Amino acid sequence: MCGERFDLSSTPLFAVAIGKAAVAMALGVEDTLGDKLARGVISAPASSASLSERWEFYAGGHPLPNEASLAAAQSAFTLLDQANEERGVVIFLVSGGGSAMIEWPLGDDTSLDDLRRLNENLIRSGAPINEINAVRRAFSAVKGGRLAQRAPYARMVTLIVSDTNRGDEASVASGPTISIKSLNSVDVPYHVLIGNWTALDAADRKASELGFTPLIAHDICEQPIQEGCDLLLARLSNENADCLISGGEFSCPVRGDGRGGRNLETVLRCAIGLEHTHGVVLSAGTDGIDGNSPAAGAIGDQSTITRARNLGLDPREFLAESDSYTFFEKLGDLIVTGPTGTNVRDLRVVLKTTPP
Repeated sequence: MCGERFDLSSTPLFAVAIGKAAVAMALGVEDTLGDKLARGVISAPASSASLSERWEFYAGGHPLPNEASLAAAQSAFTLLDQANEERGVVIFLVSGGGSAMIEWPLGDDTSLDDLRRLNENLIRSGAPINEINAVRRAFSAVKGGRLAQRAPYARMVTLIVSDTNRGDEASVASGPTISIKSLNSVDVPYHVLIGNWTALDAADRKASELGFTPLIAHDICEQPIQEGCDLLLARLSNENADCLISGGEFSCPVRGDGRGGRNLETVLRCAIGLEHTHGVVLSAGTDGIDGNSPAAGAIGDQSTITRARNLGLDPREFLAESDSYTFFEKLGDLIVTGPTGTNVRDLRVVLKTTPP
């Protein structure tokens, strides 16, 4: 596993699973290792999946930590103390969303309410994820490799479903097991199972199968949202491709008290740009949830803004209130999948169409 070999015939095996893909990853461990697993802790979105009694399950909060997030951390600490004492093997299963789903303050003077306010301000700021995580680590006894520090005498490995860029694995769930230079962390080998590139490649293959000429725009990834939308539309018009694919996460500050997220807002902004041209845009979160809405994203085209105005809807007002979910709900153009059990960032697809 990750180039490491473990003798489980006489060594106890433990697991800690956190994030939006934690349940699926935990089930994979059970299928592969079965009775070899002595004990596991999982913090994930509420799930109906059937896990064995070996797992202690916590419905950790997202996007803000909750009481279950703190309870999950305490349970993980206890598990790691046991693994350390018994010189056991620990498999960490880490995926996006874990930053909120397992948490414990570094100082006794920091409350859960403090952590929630901090995270809410960070999320609303629209700052890049690496900057957000740098702040989170400063207040956390879990992040930045500190979780793994609990068991220096255990053998450990981390498996990651990545919602960050290649090479930035320390940002997945704020890196509970991965060293950063400012911390004296233990050295935990890790392996990235899938990431945003997996979704992009799959979309590229599917587009080709459907007869499109696709192009992956790897450089359109983390721009401010309006800049990113402008690049998508400009790139499509200047390329021979008729299907432009991009991923990552545009930075999207929250301005109002509406419902939505960066994917819904991306489609709304692109739809405004498509009003006098021909094209179709889709943007969705691979976790099935966009921002504070129950939708994954939406679809828009050159008719979106005209149809909205015929209903008396002003798209600019919805942008000002960060309420793109309500806008597309009224039009019937939402993409609603429910939680997907994974999280590899966003997927955007823009199709070039011809006039009827």
